[in-house]
Amino acid sequence: MVNLEKEIKRRRTFGIISHPDAGKTTLTEKLLLFGGAIQEAGAVKSNKIKKTATSDFMEIERQRGISVATSVLAFLYKGKKINILDTPGHKDFAEDTFRTLSAVDSVIVVIDVAKGVEEQTEKLVEVCRMRQIPMIIFINKLDREGKDAFDLLDEVEQKLGLRVIPLSFPIGMGYDFKGIYNIYEKNINLFSGDNKKNIEETIAFDDLNNAELEEIIGSSAAETLRENLELVEGVYGDFDLQDYLDGKLQPVFFGSALNNFGVRELLDCFVNIAPAPHSKMAEERLVHASEKELSGFVFKIHANMDPKHRDRLAFVKIVSGTFERNKPYLHVRHNKRLKFSSPNAFFAQKKEIVDMSYPGDIVGLHDTGNFKIGDTLTEGEQLHYRGIPSFSPEHFRYINNADPLKAKQLYKGIDQLMDEGVAQLFTLNLNGRKVIGTVGALQYEVIQYRLEHEYGAKCTYENFAAHKACWVDSRESDADELAEFERVKHRYLATDKQGQLVFLADSAFSLQMTIDKYPSVKLHYSSEFA
Repeated sequence: MVNLEKEIKRRRTFGIISHPDAGKTTLTEKLLLFGGAIQEAGAVKSNKIKKTATSDFMEIERQRGISVATSVLAFLYKGKKINILDTPGHKDFAEDTFRTLSAVDSVIVVIDVAKGVEEQTEKLVEVCRMRQIPMIIFINKLDREGKDAFDLLDEVEQKLGLRVIPLSFPIGMGYDFKGIYNIYEKNINLFSGDNKKNIEETIAFDDLNNAELEEIIGSSAAETLRENLELVEGVYGDFDLQDYLDGKLQPVFFGSALNNFGVRELLDCFVNIAPAPHSKMAEERLVHASEKELSGFVFKIHANMDPKHRDRLAFVKIVSGTFERNKPYLHVRHNKRLKFSSPNAFFAQKKEIVDMSYPGDIVGLHDTGNFKIGDTLTEGEQLHYRGIPSFSPEHFRYINNADPLKAKQLYKGIDQLMDEGVAQLFTLNLNGRKVIGTVGALQYEVIQYRLEHEYGAKCTYENFAAHKACWVDSRESDADELAEFERVKHRYLATDKQGQLVFLADSAFSLQMTIDKYPSVKLHYSSEFA
């Protein structure tokens, strides 16, 4: 019998989040490299070259050099099973990232040394703070000219509302960058002078007053480092593991992912301190990872991971128990039992069939249309996991069929892409026309591209003037007031894919007027209000 507790303790499931271009995908690559999972890292930026980042596998990602879908990557490191969820940084794909954060136990936040804290980072960290997800900060691109280390630490504290503690500190910056002092392990990592591509050596160094420091890094750098570390100790104090696990303290590492610098230190500390899979709140009760019975939820659906085979995969995060191949599990929403003969574990788009998965693992299940985001699988118990909502879109367009002979393909394509959570589909009550709502305008290009290349269907768009989509909650509303609201606002009402009533307000003014006029009809900016 497999020791479930032992398997849970071995696992670390985390997401990597950042603003676009902070080097998130590069960091993912290098973590895989140190984990021995890949032999050489893909040139993430050089889209002209065939070698692209391992985690960017959709054709459109390769062309644009951005990540548009969350990738799941797993590898073993120092006896631990690491599951990385690499998320899109681009704000137009934030919804995918928000949902992914429901499936991680901790997070690494990547910040560019020159740009500091950027808008998208603020939004994502806000979600992590709300959910009290433990965070480690990685300040990247240290080989470039950037902001002063202390200024950056202040900025992270002020803009992100965090309490930080540096566990490594740079020796110099940009052109003067000599290496990093690792506070956590008490050693010095030196950068090699020639092309700054390799770590020359790691020197154990716990007494900074030792005169050898001058010989290693030079007298002026040694003096500055001593002053800086004295300041770090005075200002930030000692690292408290429990505070980190409770989401009250955020360790900071400095490095350069592109040059493999500081990545191993980050990974070594991470496997030591990051939390193993823990309990998760379902609507009905708190579910502990160590429970014998399986429970898990779908946080992402991806169609056509392999364009040669029309396959759809539902990504399931296992919360408790063990997931076994060919064992029937209850699909709670459909109330029917399903068996899975080829559950997959991931390494970007390389998939392997797994016989047994444990809490913290992400399993890909072949889906013929049974799943939607948020679905729960159990061994029989009625459980529903929350926290995977749809958010109010900010862009709206009518979708039209550009090839009447391919209507069937178009509807199938739209249906499947909406299930993936790429965007949201609203059907107008007035005339049955379909409106697609997205968080960012780039989504429309992705949809158009994927409809054509994966489903052989063509579409065009027309602008649809709407300011915001609000889900209508009529449970406590006055019947007469609701009837009048539906009559007066008929032109602006639609249903979403789940059949929920949605009010597509045409302006901020009209939305406020509606709220004031029909106080008993509650409007929500996310689909999860039940």
